[in-house]
Amino acid sequence: MDFYYLPGSAPCRAVQMTAAAVGVELNLKLTNLMAGEHLKPEFLKLNPQHCVPTLVDNGFALWESRAIMCYLVERYGQRSGHDGLYPRDDPQRCAVVNQRLFFDMGTLYQRFGDYYYPQIFEGAPAVEADYKKIAEALGFLEAFLDGGAQFVAGGNCLTLADISIYATLTTFEVAGYDFGEYLNVSRWYKRMAGAIPGAETNRSWAEAARPFFDKVKH
Repeated sequence: MDFYYLPGSAPCRAVQMTAAAVGVELNLKLTNLMAGEHLKPEFLKLNPQHCVPTLVDNGFALWESRAIMCYLVERYGQRSGHDGLYPRDDPQRCAVVNQRLFFDMGTLYQRFGDYYYPQIFEGAPAVEADYKKIAEALGFLEAFLDGGAQFVAGGNCLTLADISIYATLTTFEVAGYDFGEYLNVSRWYKRMAGAIPGAETNRSWAEAARPFFDKVKH
C-alpha cells in the first residue's frame, strides 16, 4: 500500500510503527511539503485536505494518523496476532485507548506544536505561556503512568496509544525538550524503545526534524 509521508513527522512515524506491528509493508512515497508536492492535482484527488500522512490501500485513501492506525489494526491486526493494539472486543478498554489517542492529538502533541511550530515556520517569538502548557500536558501523562503502569492505557499489553505517544515524545527528544523530571514518563519511554516494533526506524526518521528545532528557544 502507498504511504505518503515525511520522516520528521510524528504522526507519520506513528503509522510507520503501527504498520510494522501488524506486519504490513508500506510503499513509501516521500512527500516534500516545502516543494508543494501535497498540492499537486494527483495528490489532491486522493486527499483534498492535502496533508500527510496519507495511506492508499488498494484504492482506498485515508488520512489523519490515528484513523490510519486504527484501520491498519482492524484490517490486518488479527492475521498478525496484534489485534490487541486496538481492543474493539472490550469497549471500556478501547475507550481508554481512544482517550489517550485524543489526548495525544488534542493536548500533548497539540501543545508541543503550539509552542514550537510558529517559531519554526512563521519566525514568531517564543511564548512562555505556551511552553508552560507543555509541562502541564506531561504532568497529565505522568499521572496516567502512576502506580507502575507499564502502558499509557493501562492493561498488560501494548496499544496504539503507546505507539502514538511514543512518536510524539521522540519528537520532544529530537527538539531538545528535557522530560527527565517526569520519572514515570521517562521510565515508560525507555521501555517502549525495546517494546514497539519499528521503534528504531521511528528514531532514525525523527532525526530529519532536528535542523528545524536547532533554531528554537528552549
